[in-house]
Amino acid sequence: MKTLAAILTCSAAPPPYATSTPLQITEIDLDPPGPGEVLLRVRAAGLCHSDLSVIDGNRPRPLPMVLGHEAAGVVEELGAGVTDLAVGDHVVTAFVPSCGHCEPCVDGRPALCEPGLAVNTAGTLLSGERRLHRGAEPLNHHLGVSAFSEYATVARNSVVRVDRSLPFAEAALFGCAVITGTGAVINTADLQPGKRVAVVGLGGVGLAALLGARVREPAMLIAVDLSAAKLALAQSLGATHVVRADDPDCAEQIRALTRGGVDVAFEMAGSVRAMELAYKITRRGGLTVTAGLSHPQAMFSIPHVGIVAEERTIKGSYLGSCVPERDIPRYIEWYQQGLLPVNRLLSETLQLSEINSGFDRLASGATVRQVVTL
Repeated sequence: MKTLAAILTCSAAPPPYATSTPLQITEIDLDPPGPGEVLLRVRAAGLCHSDLSVIDGNRPRPLPMVLGHEAAGVVEELGAGVTDLAVGDHVVTAFVPSCGHCEPCVDGRPALCEPGLAVNTAGTLLSGERRLHRGAEPLNHHLGVSAFSEYATVARNSVVRVDRSLPFAEAALFGCAVITGTGAVINTADLQPGKRVAVVGLGGVGLAALLGARVREPAMLIAVDLSAAKLALAQSLGATHVVRADDPDCAEQIRALTRGGVDVAFEMAGSVRAMELAYKITRRGGLTVTAGLSHPQAMFSIPHVGIVAEERTIKGSYLGSCVPERDIPRYIEWYQQGLLPVNRLLSETLQLSEINSGFDRLASGATVRQVVTL
């Protein structure tokens, strides 16, 4: 079948992207689902830094590629062997297509699925196949999803069925921003009530972490960012204190507020400087969690003795250490109960034709979460 999609043919195009147009909107060919796959009518897809990092060249991926990994849509067709979904089901995508059989999957850590990592790196679906092409030219899949397209063929293990009453633009956010940010708080950190918490970096993932932390009723919830608008939004979402990341005494302010540092700091900006700040404001015996993806060659350096003498812990968090089938419906329930106001993270909706301008806004830090509606 034919589908209109946004294709990235080369990375590191010069900004502004509205002028250089790294994403080309064009009609391509999409194969029907094979065994263990489903065809989706994509209804909403979020713009995320994981997409931007492929556009700007910070995260090399095989090109040409149809980008987009945070999405919601409707099941249109089932491949052979898919018996637990039905045509018409509403689903949210998960950007690690876990196999269910490798050691991490068996251990309950599908975010670390080994075949999932291999196929995401290669630009294929879990089957190893590519269902996208432009004439005879094969096109790569982004993280098993490729949601910047009217239709997408994905592995069954890349989708989670969700409540049909949830608007698509809001549902899409649960596929990356919420599952990554809130998951880092609930799963990776296992945050307990009454703790002092800081979130460094207030994009979609960082604000989702702040919302998740609020659910766990912290004694203090500190939001840190460069943007006054995002700090104001964080305060309206429950932050007890806000601090500008570019204040020369930012770390000292936080350590004074908390009498020595926070119990748990979350780095969500994807930069070494943000990680250094998050580590600096974590108290002795505390935990620093990072879900930010910086350039693969960026290095984070700390004194070895501090890890030992201060009993410090650093943990990485990918996909929020989530089990998507368990956690996406749970977080949606929290949203519906008013505990997790994810709709407040939605900055604006766009048409597919506006996607390059949308990435300009994302790169500038002027927006939280934009969603393309299809």
